[in-house]
Amino acid sequence: MVTQVRKTKSVERILTAAAELFYANGLRGVGIDQVIEASGVAKSTLYVHFRTKEELVAAYLRRTDDSWTAQLQSAAAAAGDDPRDRLVGLFDALTAAFERHGFFGCPFVSAAVEAGPDSEARAITLEHTRRRQAWLTELSAAAGAGNPAALARHIGLLIDGALASGRLLQDRTVVEEAKSAARLLVADHT
Repeated sequence: MVTQVRKTKSVERILTAAAELFYANGLRGVGIDQVIEASGVAKSTLYVHFRTKEELVAAYLRRTDDSWTAQLQSAAAAAGDDPRDRLVGLFDALTAAFERHGFFGCPFVSAAVEAGPDSEARAITLEHTRRRQAWLTELSAAAGAGNPAALARHIGLLIDGALASGRLLQDRTVVEEAKSAARLLVADHT
């Protein structure tokens, strides 16, 4: 049992360090030695858990997918019971992300840009987007949208645009503007 606890703590330290580094510097901008130094584990420990950088990147993206999806859904739920309010309220997750550490953009868009077209990182990124859009489509249908898929695509574009503009401009007002645009879209579609 002690070995399992130590293994879990090592993996956690590696993934936490990798997440901070990859998010701030991109996938290509971070080497394994930087992750080892930031996590405080031995090189052999890292390679026991992640045989390649690609495996580490994949684990980071899967973990980020789970975390980011939970943050979006939590912000939506906090907006109330009305699905229309939830579609707008989910933008509070973007504001919270900015307040935590500034905007370094969307880790999935960054990964898609940096990863090869046939890479696991790109596949995870596409799956994240499909999952997000399926959830937004369900929420749009519950809100009474005439075309739930269209409203979901528009909201998805606002999320991606706010993250991209936020990174470029380092200005949280882009999220406020995206949220305002979402409110108008929801009203128009429902």
